[in-house]
Formats: sequence, structure tokens, C-alpha cells
Amino acid sequence: MFVIRSYQPADKDALIRLWSRCGLLHSLNNPIQDIERKQGCNPEWLLVGVMDDIIVASVMVGYDGHRGNINYLGVDPDFQRQGLGRKMMENAEIVLKAAGCPKVNLCVRNSNRQVLKFYESIGYLDNECISLGKRLEKDEPFEL
Repeated sequence: MFVIRSYQPADKDALIRLWSRCGLLHSLNNPIQDIERKQGCNPEWLLVGVMDDIIVASVMVGYDGHRGNINYLGVDPDFQRQGLGRKMMENAEIVLKAAGCPKVNLCVRNSNRQVLKFYESIGYLDNECISLGKRLEKDEPFEL
């Protein structure tokens, strides 16, 4: 049985292992710091998908009053193509709609064709804009 719930501190190591298995980790983003930061802002919006007491999916949801954001959507490779990513996104959208959010943005690397196809299949379109970013503080180094 697949259950979606909010992250709990005891989930940290399992969640980071999931992100690693999904290829979501990058040396410039320290997942420990990302989790800690999320605990300071709508911590209940860091969602995990659990099957038989094992974390097999995740999504981090944000909202700034103008648009929602999706980060760290991942499904364990052994559980992909079973609709779990779709369920995680549906849950994230429910959270955002309940908060009054009118639109959602997310970033996917152009080279990640498989993930782009997934998002397109659930109604997300290329907004034909470029996502820019600037680091305001550096994360502690994270070994991959």
C-alpha cells in the first residue's frame, strides 16, 4: 500500500538515499541543508511516499504567494512507471490549491528527456522562458 505523508526527522537518511538513487543530488546542493531549510518554511510540504515502511518517493513543495514550486520529485528507480510520480504530483497540487496557489513552476534540465516527457504527460508545458538563478549563500560541500 502506497501512502503519502509529511517528512519526519527520522526519514532524513532514507530520503537522501532516495534522492541519490534518483540522480537528484548535485555537489552544489547539500541535501542535508536543503532538508533543514525546508523545516523552517512549511515543513509539512516536504512529502514522502512510503510503501511497506520504505520511502520510495518524494516531493518538496513551495509557494511564495505568486506561484508554487516543485523540487526533489523523485521515485525510486525500482518503483518507477507505476504511477507513483503522478500521485506525488497530484498531492503536491492539492497542497498548493488549498493554499490559494494559481500556478506551478518547476525546473528540468533540457537534457533530461525522460523527465520532460513525464511532466508533459501530466499537463506541464514548456513556458518558453529561461530559468535564471543566483546563489545567495554557498552550501557546505556534499560528497556524492
